[in-house]
Amino acid sequence: MAKNTSRTPGRFLSRLTVATLAAALIGTTAGVAQAGDAPKPTGSIAGAQDGVQGKAAAPQKTRAAAAPLAAAAVLQPLMGVAGDNLYFYDPNWKGGYGSAQFATDTWGDLKAATQADQNGDGIAEAAWAIAKDGHLYFLQEEPSRHVGGGWNTYNRVFSPGDLAGAQGYDLLARDGAGVLWLYLGYANGDVTKRYRIGSGWGQYTQIAGTGDISGDGKSDIVARDGSGTLWLYQGTGSTAAPFKARVKVGAGWNTYNTLVGAGDLDGDGIADLVARGNDGTLWRYSGAGDAKAPYKARVKIGTGGWNKYRFLF
Repeated sequence: MAKNTSRTPGRFLSRLTVATLAAALIGTTAGVAQAGDAPKPTGSIAGAQDGVQGKAAAPQKTRAAAAPLAAAAVLQPLMGVAGDNLYFYDPNWKGGYGSAQFATDTWGDLKAATQADQNGDGIAEAAWAIAKDGHLYFLQEEPSRHVGGGWNTYNRVFSPGDLAGAQGYDLLARDGAGVLWLYLGYANGDVTKRYRIGSGWGQYTQIAGTGDISGDGKSDIVARDGSGTLWLYQGTGSTAAPFKARVKVGAGWNTYNTLVGAGDLDGDGIADLVARGNDGTLWRYSGAGDAKAPYKARVKIGTGGWNKYRFLF
């Protein structure tokens, strides 16, 4: 795949950095009703099934139909939260990151976040963030919005990109019983009712990915089990069955405490993975575009100190 040279340094970071400042608005949402067992999104798809796997209504009836956004890996910064403070790191256009830049000190009440490219231009310009009280927020330049409550039922929430083929990133969420759920995303950050993907996902200590790893133009994810083995789940583009059977990537991944889908960090148009070592080092795994061998040899891009962040995204 040819390198993408049309996206210029600095252009995309200013957009998402403005969005992060909007997290200060979280304090204004007091009084929003808390949801029950399952999160209550503000958007819905007619016919979507909450907790039932099977045939669903076609997403394009209520979401803008578009070519899958995952076909080209997005450009995005690496963002980290230390205490109340949010920092971001520019890609340095050499396969790594530049120096830390302070964004805001309003993230003390947030426990997780994930970036998104909702307009399909290949540049991350928005993010979903989950507060410690279980409320989900969509952050963008304007207007940022409250999406819904009840998200504390999940222990892992992130966006792998566009899984279902309609414009808008989607969300994956794993509950405490190990069931994985799919929420289709709208361009404005709202999400549909959830679709059950399957059980048994509690065996994984890390689940990550943003964009196409295998080279088929569909969003993929990787998952690490308790023994340190990493597995690839290729996307199918189907809401009812969004992933193929898993393929073993390799063993020894317990040397890392965090895996993050990095978008296209090395500029070759294929999604990459960033891994934080238990010793605080940072590593890049460049996507190879091959399901049988999805990653090239690792490259160290951070010598230490990355464990200061309570979460990276």
